[in-house]
Amino acid sequence: MTGRLLPHLPSQGAELGTAAPFLPQLGDLAADTARGGRVGVVVALPGEGSATTYHLRPPGGGPAWTAPADGTTLRPVPARATHATLMPGRDAIYDPRARQGSVPVEFHFEDGSTCEAALVLTSVELERLYAQTSRLLDAHENALGGTS
Repeated sequence: MTGRLLPHLPSQGAELGTAAPFLPQLGDLAADTARGGRVGVVVALPGEGSATTYHLRPPGGGPAWTAPADGTTLRPVPARATHATLMPGRDAIYDPRARQGSVPVEFHFEDGSTCEAALVLTSVELERLYAQTSRLLDAHENALGGTS
């Protein structure tokens, strides 16, 4: 140990968390922890007009509600993943000690963003995936008029 102060350790007096507070803007989706995670669209911001709080309304319409002006109960609503694709140029690997395979994938989200990840499979899951992809390849061959 170097004797340096490590600011991420709570025993040394530093606050945990390095993320900036979430301050939603007009039109953003936000989950309100004070309402059990209920999701709403921000329709009014604190300080705009006569608003002293955030005003949210369900995305499909419905009665609005308010959240504190400091946004402490509001959390961002992440974009949902739509699908995953294999990473081009990257190969799957098998770890015999862990008895697991890892397939590099890229997740695609509703907002157009992507994220690299790994699909980790146990030996049983690898066998299931092999059986499923074999059936897909057979269906592909049959659709082309070939035989498998």
